Amino acid sequence: MNTTAQQTEFLSWKIIPARLTATQTAWFLGFKPEEITLLVAAGLLKPLGHPPRNSTKFFAAETLEQLRRDEKWLARASEAICNYWRESNARKQKTRGITGGRNPFDKRISSATSSRGVEQK
Repeated sequence: MNTTAQQTEFLSWKIIPARLTATQTAWFLGFKPEEITLLVAAGLLKPLGHPPRNSTKFFAAETLEQLRRDEKWLARASEAICNYWRESNARKQKTRGITGGRNPFDKRISSATSSRGVEQK
């Protein structure tokens, strides 16, 4: 059974189990499974108990139901994910030194304008 079929089956259940795995939590809240780790790291989602770092995390369905209906929490969670990727991409660009403060297309633009007889700055 593929992931989409599993997700569809899970979301069709009339009674949700009391505790959900990270993947089921993602499906329930409308996030991607890999984003659950980001939400836990940001302190916006708390697993049940005190699980070791490399163990399966479970989340309380009752708490998730409340979060699912909380528009402010959903906005904060979405913003936390956006911030993570924004910072991650900025770190990648900084370590690569891609632009060095210049637009990578400057050379192409300046060569195109010089071929038309337009003065370069």
